[in-house]
Amino acid sequence: MRAILCKEYGPAEKLVIEDIECPEPTGLNVKVRVKAAGLNFPDTLIIEGKYQIKPEMPFSPGGEMAGEVISVGDKVSRFKPGDRVIGMTGFGAFAEEMLVEESRLLPLPEGMSFEEGSAFTMVYGTSYHALKQRANIQPGESLLVLGASGGVGLATVELGKAMGAHVIAAASTDEKLQVAKAAGADELLNYGNTDKPLKDMIKDMTGGKGVDVIYDPVGGAFTEQALRAMAWNGRHLIIGFAAGEIPKIPANLALLKSCSVVGVFWGAFTKQEPAVHEQNMVDLMKLFADGKIKPTISEVFEFEDYEKALAALTGRKATGKVVLKVGS
Repeated sequence: MRAILCKEYGPAEKLVIEDIECPEPTGLNVKVRVKAAGLNFPDTLIIEGKYQIKPEMPFSPGGEMAGEVISVGDKVSRFKPGDRVIGMTGFGAFAEEMLVEESRLLPLPEGMSFEEGSAFTMVYGTSYHALKQRANIQPGESLLVLGASGGVGLATVELGKAMGAHVIAAASTDEKLQVAKAAGADELLNYGNTDKPLKDMIKDMTGGKGVDVIYDPVGGAFTEQALRAMAWNGRHLIIGFAAGEIPKIPANLALLKSCSVVGVFWGAFTKQEPAVHEQNMVDLMKLFADGKIKPTISEVFEFEDYEKALAALTGRKATGKVVLKVGS
């Protein structure tokens, strides 16, 4: 089978496609024929050795996928050959076949394509955990989503609306904001090409009150600016640093706002609190079945075009999820 391999840390240009063997599953492992793999910002970090997870080389990147079960280990009870599944893999999904632990697989719901399935778990799982467990967001509260046109951003816009929040989508262009509007955003905030500080724009939009919850996958200078526009008892969710810079936040802002700066590490959460994570997935599947959430796929790339696919993320050009087509 073909696999996209990282054999040395570096940009996507250093990845290679090679033929390798996928072993047969034993125990609780499931062998899956990968149909599609969703791309996420951690994929661009893991190949450069900048992510929390550092797999042994050579490894294939790719933290989520959808496909069909080929065979199962002798202790697997939930899946059988031929089942259509979604996999939360951490890495390894940029390959035509892979082994996945049974606990990391979900049935692909009726009406969900392989491409949608590969674009589902990480963005919705992260965003739902952030809003529900970490922010405890309540109906009627205001939610500011930075980077609202990206994969996690759009998922958060949809989930915020489904959970009864007033959603303000923030992005760098009007074109990106229109995608967020289509996902259900109540108000739009363009923070690109303006001389006005982001904190002033947020305060103007909220009548000086500020926002109750900030969803921040961007980092950089936007983090402090957004935090300065936090409402009393607000929660600032730290998701990631797509801007490339990890910000240093003045601690006095948390004191003055009586607010919380809250970290969100979904991957670790799924291992530390598996029962809560499982219930989150049940909730998300119901929201999908009810038509309240649906993955927005920006572009589907062929397997050989993985460099272009990863560049769509690093160039911050994608609106929604980027997907790699792996098998037919």
